[in-house]
Amino acid sequence: MSTATATATRPSANSFSNGRLPKGTSWLLLAGSLIVMGLVFFLLNIDQPVANYNIVAAVFLGAVLYAILIFVVASIVEGRRNATDRFITAVVSAAFVVALLPLISLLFTVLVNGLARFDIEFFSSSMRNVIGDGGGALHAIVGTLLITLTATIISVPIGLMTSIYLVEYGNSGKLARAITFFVDVMTGIPSIVAGLFAYAVFVIFFGAGYSSGFEGAIALSVLMIPVVVRSSEEMLRLVPNELREASFALGVPKWLTIVKVVLPTSIAGITTGVMLAIARVIGETAPLLLTAGYTQSMNWNIWDGNMMTLPVFVYNQYANQGTNPDAAISRAWAGALTLILIVMVLNLAARFVAKFFAPKTGR
Repeated sequence: MSTATATATRPSANSFSNGRLPKGTSWLLLAGSLIVMGLVFFLLNIDQPVANYNIVAAVFLGAVLYAILIFVVASIVEGRRNATDRFITAVVSAAFVVALLPLISLLFTVLVNGLARFDIEFFSSSMRNVIGDGGGALHAIVGTLLITLTATIISVPIGLMTSIYLVEYGNSGKLARAITFFVDVMTGIPSIVAGLFAYAVFVIFFGAGYSSGFEGAIALSVLMIPVVVRSSEEMLRLVPNELREASFALGVPKWLTIVKVVLPTSIAGITTGVMLAIARVIGETAPLLLTAGYTQSMNWNIWDGNMMTLPVFVYNQYANQGTNPDAAISRAWAGALTLILIVMVLNLAARFVAKFFAPKTGR
């Protein structure tokens, strides 16, 4: 048989004739299932506001429809054995989608309700002398950034040096075990307890009634330190001992080995842990209500006076709706959306830093 004849008789790749589904069929069926169920629920709620759209049911039923379709199509083309394999894969994927449904619902709800006040005024004005429409959250955004930055400046050096001691100097001694135990205990401390601790400390030195952004930063640092310690400790333990031994063999002292070898090798993971710790505390409300308080005006002085933050702003707008409840609720949703975007930016920055500072490996 000639080459041309053999080529002509060989079945083409990714065709239905060779007993395999074409590449990309699964993704096509998944997209089609989600679109179909999305249109069904859209038509059922066509007279309702967009906020009432049941995206959770649409996504869930779309995943169920995809599992059924992939099983039926694969049974016709590939046989029952491969169809069963694809069906189980679809069920596992659907379970993952179900786990994501709360996040999907949260993001959809916040986006739909928060975009109404996502305007220039919201990011350029405060709530000073505003009792109805208008106003913004500039004072809350500034307060959130200042307090979180101060808490980071306090927490990162303490947490990083603690993790360095545990990994490089502790040698599983009694002190190292005690520190590890107390760090684990601090990890489970309720945020309101951290706020009470900071409030009690400042009452001792400044008397009752003192409130400032720095006090709130102290409360947040109590929550941040154990997260930084645990994440940094794990990253430092991943540094191969061969790198330390090579440095010691060259006569480099231990402290310089840590600074020049251990920390640069683990800096990507440490930075990611710090970013996640910031994302962990940036949405806290209870400790900031006790320490930083709340205000409707701009306050750039972190050392004195009440300072508004975005979580407290959202709570305050919902709890004290004033003369125009709809405007207050819209501001609350916009504040929640802003907070989510800040956390998302921090997580993206952590991924970028981890990728940029990760040790370069050759072949």
